[in-house]
Amino acid sequence: MKTRFLFLLLFAFAFQLFSQTDNQKREFRAVWIATVSNIDWPTNKNLTPQQQRNEYINILNQHYSTNINAIIQQIRPSCDAFYPSALEPWSEWLNGTQSAAPNPYYDPLQFMINEVHKRGMEFHAWFNPYRAVLNKNSSSVSASHVSIVHPDWVVTFGNYKWLDPGLPQVRDYVTAVIMDVVRRYDIDGVHFDDYFYPYPQTGVEFGDSATFATYPRGFTNKDDWRRDNVDLLIQMLQDSINSIKPYVKYGMSPFGIWKNNTSDPLGSATAGFESYYGIYADSRKWLEEGWIDYIAPQVYWSFDFTVADYSVLVPWWAQNSFGKHVYIGQGAYKIGTSTQHPGWMDPAEMPKQIRLNRTIPEVNGSIFFSSKSVRANPLHFQDSLKMTLYKYQALPPVMEWKDSIPPLPPVNLQVEMNQYRFSLTWEKPLAAVDGDTAVKFVIYRFEHPDTVNLNDGRFVRFITPKDTNRYFDAMPIDTNKLSVTFAVTSVDRMNNESEPALYTVVLTGVKDEISVVNDFQLFQNYPNPFNPRTKIRFSIPAVESNSGASPQNVLLKVHDVLGREVATLVNEQKAPGSYEVEFDANSIRGGLTSGVYFYKLSAGGRIKIIKMILQK
Repeated sequence: MKTRFLFLLLFAFAFQLFSQTDNQKREFRAVWIATVSNIDWPTNKNLTPQQQRNEYINILNQHYSTNINAIIQQIRPSCDAFYPSALEPWSEWLNGTQSAAPNPYYDPLQFMINEVHKRGMEFHAWFNPYRAVLNKNSSSVSASHVSIVHPDWVVTFGNYKWLDPGLPQVRDYVTAVIMDVVRRYDIDGVHFDDYFYPYPQTGVEFGDSATFATYPRGFTNKDDWRRDNVDLLIQMLQDSINSIKPYVKYGMSPFGIWKNNTSDPLGSATAGFESYYGIYADSRKWLEEGWIDYIAPQVYWSFDFTVADYSVLVPWWAQNSFGKHVYIGQGAYKIGTSTQHPGWMDPAEMPKQIRLNRTIPEVNGSIFFSSKSVRANPLHFQDSLKMTLYKYQALPPVMEWKDSIPPLPPVNLQVEMNQYRFSLTWEKPLAAVDGDTAVKFVIYRFEHPDTVNLNDGRFVRFITPKDTNRYFDAMPIDTNKLSVTFAVTSVDRMNNESEPALYTVVLTGVKDEISVVNDFQLFQNYPNPFNPRTKIRFSIPAVESNSGASPQNVLLKVHDVLGREVATLVNEQKAPGSYEVEFDANSIRGGLTSGVYFYKLSAGGRIKIIKMILQK
């Protein structure tokens, strides 16, 4: 009985803890957008440049609607480029043939950075350092490709061609390619995935014995030497990035297991493939030495997966973070896949993973593999992001070791109130002592008796995607509240946040003022876009007759883009005044699909129509 009571107590505590984790103010929320093999973008090699751009904008809009705040964009999948480069040819995944430039010409990387930054997201440029040719039999390889120009730098491994990490000229070359991008483009991060040395293949040796003999650097054990080859590149890049643009973040996404504890007491309580031995990635050391700013281990396993349990690995990485950020690589591609562990058929699996992350202070967010898997909405996972897990916008966490100086707060905050809404304006502050200024702003709203708490994401009304000085708050005024306080903060490039500028609006007497309706009005629904419920507010003025103000017949209907009636929300006599009704898209038989709809208000011979967007 005591054991059962203890279990129930622990379950209740865990439920309460998990239920309080959906209001994160700071969290890294990212997706990988893979270009290799046209996994995510572009979806095939035959799209025109305009189709490529349209496709990318649609991808970003979907992720922005779920409050994703960072994009990990692959720009160099196989020693090729999604940007004009004097060092490497155009990627075959862009136009079908390696070295073929876009026609009509544009710079895809500059375009992607611009679009990502327009939405207030971070852009992390994802490079594959060593993979030269994906398939020696079928890949398009141009005469200017490094595997042709420097065949002595390349090792053939199965169908791959791989740059030899043991060659100092290879390390110099890879560093030069990456630093070319760092210098020329306004990126926020440099990112590597798990491909260092290739994953083992039965009966295939990685042919670097001659390199080991020529450049041993005092090593007698080839495995230790290979790990050091990788370490040297990581150190070189850290030094190079920090010397040119110290604000650029530097992250790695290794395989999810460093070592099992059966091989090393410092390892995790797992029994899977060990990246330390298998692909020579000493990822724990990179954190311990402080060579990287964040790590995103690919923990693509479910709870109760015996070989590599999610609930075992995530705390292990947190305990071995050495003060740097941990963003968990999440296997969104496995959700709803019957060929995987049974846990992936449970719609609660990924939400449970995210909520576990949030209970561990050292875990700072998630990166999902990959974009198309999230957008496919498997088991309604993308819906879960929108409605609960990522319901509120969040700022990426601050890297204090790179920059901890906040910007100055906005100045001259003003709030104006019309009958139903608030409009805010402010002025951009001067630069802080480190020369940084605001690149975006956060607007908070607190209604009495709420206290001002900038650490609770529920009160974030909006994070502006760019430097602006105004905001219109579409949330209706609740006249039963005594007051509303707005806070606006400045945010710099490194996500440091200023002290707030505050403005309080006293609502005493406003209810009586609002109750006097002089105009026939139909307001924009809130929220918009919505899923599945939204509120529509309208007002009916008095119509004078011999007997005074009389009720009017009011008709409020919803139509689709073809003009077909979808729902009747109001069809009755209404006295003069203001009204609010709720529309639930799921209440319609069969449910409504995502798209544009219109709601039309008719009363007293007058009509108003407004567009709204259902986004599932």
